Amino acid sequence: MYRYDEFDAALVKERIEEFRDQVGRRVSGALTEDQFKPLRLMNGVYLQLHAYMLRVAVPYGVMNGRQMRRLAHIARTYDKGYGHFTTRTNIQFNWPALTDLPAILHDLAEVEMHAIQTSGNCIRNVTTDVFAGAAQDEIEDPRPWCEILRQWSTIHPEFSFLPRKFKIAVTGAARDRAAIRTHDVGLRIVRGADGETAFRVFVGGGQGRLPHIAQEIAEAVPGRDLLAYLTAILRAYNLLGRRDNIHKARIKILVEALGIDAFREEVERHFATLKREDLRLPEAELDRIRAYFAPPAFQPADSRSAAVARATLVEPDFARWNRNNVRRHRTPGYASAVISLKPVGGVPGDITAAQMEAVADLAERFSFDEVRAAYEQNLVLPHVRLDDLPEVWRRLEAAGLATPNADLVTDIIACPGLDYCSLANARSIPVAQALSRQLADLDLQEDIGPVRINMSGCINACGHHHVGHIGVLGVDRKGEEYYQITVGGSPDEQAALGTIVGRSLPADEVAPAIARALDRYRAIRTEGELFIDTVRRVGTQPFGDAIYGAADATA
Repeated sequence: MYRYDEFDAALVKERIEEFRDQVGRRVSGALTEDQFKPLRLMNGVYLQLHAYMLRVAVPYGVMNGRQMRRLAHIARTYDKGYGHFTTRTNIQFNWPALTDLPAILHDLAEVEMHAIQTSGNCIRNVTTDVFAGAAQDEIEDPRPWCEILRQWSTIHPEFSFLPRKFKIAVTGAARDRAAIRTHDVGLRIVRGADGETAFRVFVGGGQGRLPHIAQEIAEAVPGRDLLAYLTAILRAYNLLGRRDNIHKARIKILVEALGIDAFREEVERHFATLKREDLRLPEAELDRIRAYFAPPAFQPADSRSAAVARATLVEPDFARWNRNNVRRHRTPGYASAVISLKPVGGVPGDITAAQMEAVADLAERFSFDEVRAAYEQNLVLPHVRLDDLPEVWRRLEAAGLATPNADLVTDIIACPGLDYCSLANARSIPVAQALSRQLADLDLQEDIGPVRINMSGCINACGHHHVGHIGVLGVDRKGEEYYQITVGGSPDEQAALGTIVGRSLPADEVAPAIARALDRYRAIRTEGELFIDTVRRVGTQPFGDAIYGAADATA
């Protein structure tokens, strides 16, 4: 796991003191809210419906126990006792007082955390596969490259005031668990012609008002040229991107307007110049960073565990959790364990201070002092001995964190919606809670199998509803909250946008409607066929018919 060097520490300290002065001037009235806004956004501070919100960066989703405990301390001391994990693998605190924010940032800095570039028109927190370094299908661990991108992009002088925010995701496996094609730039590690690390590059993805799936711009950029190539992309965007219309300022709009071929030519023009500059990462520096991500000291172990076998026989609840929330590891005798933050009727992504401390204990004792934040708004213990899984489960159960629903229908992704966000049109949380209760039966969930349900409270799509197998979008109809349903989206290597299947529904009709769609799937699927594969085979109409009734599906 990466540790701050003297440059990181100095930068964060200087930024905190600068922001402390800015907060003081805002409180005294020397700065108006309009003047303060760009300053607070540079430090991850938003003004929501009821209070300021602080978004804390969790680079590529990796934390240790000490950091989790500090987040618990912040939740308990400065907030209302909980935090909220997002699809960007960040954590948000929704109720801090403005005057407490410098103290919070100071407390974060003590454990090598900050809130820089979690907002504003800059390069945001880089995300990756939550199972990086543990996944069996991985070509190469992407985390060292994510750290390189973090260092390169932090307060980058050329890219700190882009036309709009800019998001990068990286995966090291053919199976995309980082949703790279929903990002402004998506990177997939491949092997180049020389057998060395290279990157397949996608550009122009994004959701929001005008959703796009990213298009391939380069088949295999050598790792040594990655920074130069990304600089070329960002330079083209910075020079040509629109700044006159916030809704048309993202790189996806530029790529669509120019066409991928013309945009590629523009990037290659800049790249040809940049390759002559000193943007190649020295091999010694790459080796230094890779060393921080060396595999833990795994103990030789059998790929079968007697402890797991015994617990499976005598504790049915463990057996179910082991079946649904445990993932195979590249090292025999180990597994990755998903900690669901989606209890029945709970708020997706929320975690209490006490639960954070429980996770910190588990990370330190059972997972080489490492815990990950996932795109799905869950947490993961990446390296757990198989023999320790029963004890991990017992401790999670005691903390209220053992819901065995990872990747099932109640593992719902949802933004905070109108309960918190000033941009939202409708509430997401109550609808997600109602659906969780509607589908709470675990036997039913397992029979349905993996289904990704995503909810957003407005068109900004923070809940990624466009790429949910089933998506739910909150809309405003003459001052009343309604919900539009899409079917067939996917965030993975077969990335696709969902299709609207009918009219918007009032809140109390959403959960029953989705339940009917899932019943239709169970009736028409072939043996072993997943929900998304059934949709691809038969189209969306059968699901629209189930949701609305055939006569009403397009009303």
